[in-house]
Amino acid sequence: MSRYCEQCGKARKACICRWIQVLDAKTELWILQHPSEVKRAIGTARILTLSLPNARLWVGEDFSGHAEINALLAEPDREAWVVYPGEGAWPISQLASQPESSVSPKRRTLILLDGTWKKAYKMWQLSANLRQLPTVALDMAAEGNYRIRKSPKDQGVSTVEAGYLALSALENDPEKFTPLLDVFNRMIDFQIRQMPEGVFERNYSGTVTDKETGSDTCTGSCKNSRHDTGKGQHEDTH
Repeated sequence: MSRYCEQCGKARKACICRWIQVLDAKTELWILQHPSEVKRAIGTARILTLSLPNARLWVGEDFSGHAEINALLAEPDREAWVVYPGEGAWPISQLASQPESSVSPKRRTLILLDGTWKKAYKMWQLSANLRQLPTVALDMAAEGNYRIRKSPKDQGVSTVEAGYLALSALENDPEKFTPLLDVFNRMIDFQIRQMPEGVFERNYSGTVTDKETGSDTCTGSCKNSRHDTGKGQHEDTH
């Protein structure tokens, strides 16, 4: 028997499947995951794909020639946005306030980049198809609860937190998507309990320095990113 759960990919003793609740979302979430995130014990992308039937996940670094993604993006009834910060990004609260067309409604899709800021920025730079899409920023994002992974950004949040914030804003129903955060918090609490006494207090409870140890998703919430080089250039925190 494998040491890892076939569903969530985590070690069996750290399996999160027992906490998952299936949620119905009108918005499609696509997670583009950097290869370095696949085996991370504290990765959160699987919470989204297990909880949301219409969530999709692909692993890679350069998605420019990804045939399946490009075919989906070409569908005339799809409206896709990349969650990525920068000068040209729409605040998601503004996007949420836009009325949907009753004549030809679009399938709204949000794309999250799952990786450290540095790696997500590289994914953004390499993937020409993503840079052709409009971007959206999580203007209401506060500091995340990723207590055992240091983020170099004041508003760094995990991928699941970014998904929760985005869906709550677009569908105007934060309570509906709270189970996503419940699973996340249970996962983090479990990991903290596995640490030897004093490790968490020494390494994670103090002030975080500006070190690229990674929040695991690019939220589009930081206005002064060092990679924000102008319109259409955004750094990812998911």
